[in-house]
Amino acid sequence: MRSLPVHNPPNPFASTRVEYDEELVPDAGYTLLDDASKSILSKNSSPDIGFTYSVNPYRGCMHACAYCYARPGHEYLGMGAGTDFDRKIVVKREAPRLLREALSKRSWKRERVIFSGVTDCYQAVEKELRITRECLEICAEFRTPVGLISKSALVERDIDVFLELQKRAGFHVSVSLPFFDAELARALEPYAPSPERRLRTVERLVAAGLDVSVNVAPLIPGVSESEYARVLHGAHQAGARSASGILLRLPGSVAAVCETRIREALPGRAEKILRRLREAHGGSLYRSDWGTRHRGGGNYAGMLFSLFEAKARELGLEPHHDMR
Repeated sequence: MRSLPVHNPPNPFASTRVEYDEELVPDAGYTLLDDASKSILSKNSSPDIGFTYSVNPYRGCMHACAYCYARPGHEYLGMGAGTDFDRKIVVKREAPRLLREALSKRSWKRERVIFSGVTDCYQAVEKELRITRECLEICAEFRTPVGLISKSALVERDIDVFLELQKRAGFHVSVSLPFFDAELARALEPYAPSPERRLRTVERLVAAGLDVSVNVAPLIPGVSESEYARVLHGAHQAGARSASGILLRLPGSVAAVCETRIREALPGRAEKILRRLREAHGGSLYRSDWGTRHRGGGNYAGMLFSLFEAKARELGLEPHHDMR
């Protein structure tokens, strides 16, 4: 990974803030930190999310997507939502043991588990640590159905486990693919595989006999209008069966990180993007209300989703709303 200077928005939970002289800003080094969690199954109670349980082996994400709504989670740990989130990865090394304990309980009803509800469980560190793979093997052993969402080509490594899960319990994989344009993707999700590479992943998963969808998220007003049709067409050609979309979400410090990156990458469109987002959220960049946070409101957001869903139907892609 290329060198990056440390840059984090102010942490609202910190009593102090570190600022560097411009010529003395250090490199944001890549660091693994151990997590001491005593449980691994997260329970969701949000009525607008289509799952109850999720497993998140990692916190922080090396894909460094500007729009990632999970960034504020690093602030609760005393770190920053900017380069700290991208380079300081918290690892739940005990996740397989904790998951086995949870699924061994007589009270466990073999409900579906999502990998992952927060950050990508197949980011680069998984190649060596193999925590996600081991957790999925345990789900297969306990006949627990799994839904997985990722933008990493590393998922191809574990097709054998996916097939075993599909046979024993049930399995669905969603490949996250918000952009078709490679330069745009590189600007906003710099360390994720290219759109072309992700479409090859869809092809390979489908060829293996797996149920695959594409998650066209986030939909960015002023950007996605020229992207989603090409993404959906590529997904259809690759063999995906379904598609879903979610409006760009900018909770807390995500707004500062994403706005900075958008202004750098799309200076001519930045104001239009931000204006459209405010229209969709009643004058704010983001509202956390259940039912509207994923789709927004107002005429423009309604039109964007209507056109997106019409194109998906035209291509024979079914709606898929289980994993938001």
